[in-house]
Amino acid sequence: MKTWEQSDRKILHLLQKNSREKLESIAFDTGLSVATVQRRIKHFRSVGIIERETALISQDAAGYNMTFLIFVEMEQEKSHQLDLFRKKILAEAQVQQCYYITGEADFALVVLGKNVEDYEHLTRRLFFEDSNVKRFRTSVVMNRTKTGMDVPLECKEENITPTSW
Repeated sequence: MKTWEQSDRKILHLLQKNSREKLESIAFDTGLSVATVQRRIKHFRSVGIIERETALISQDAAGYNMTFLIFVEMEQEKSHQLDLFRKKILAEAQVQQCYYITGEADFALVVLGKNVEDYEHLTRRLFFEDSNVKRFRTSVVMNRTKTGMDVPLECKEENITPTSW
């Protein structure tokens, strides 16, 4: 893993919590100048450390009241067949995350649904119409205890202060 300077980790940590954090606030928290913070953020974007910045939309507000964890087992794992499945998954807006995994299943998906009928339509599109899908198992999420995509930056959040970085 790349080792970043403490100020870089602090900048990245603050941006993970709020990508719209003001440069002045980040500069104050890191002890750097606004120009230095701006230059570091531009660098993080240009080299792919910051992959993208997005708005987090409430799935409930958008009508997606259900979340499903789906484990998919393929008939065959030939690379072209896996690529076809990945392409189909990438095109499906309700699939939030897809992982190619080891173990009993070949893929693990995190999927949103408006209701059970919506889920049924999705399974027909993704699995029943795909002759290479051997089987799939679904678990319904009862409660979202923790969600997020934050990457740990070698620090404990409660101990973050400008002097501890």
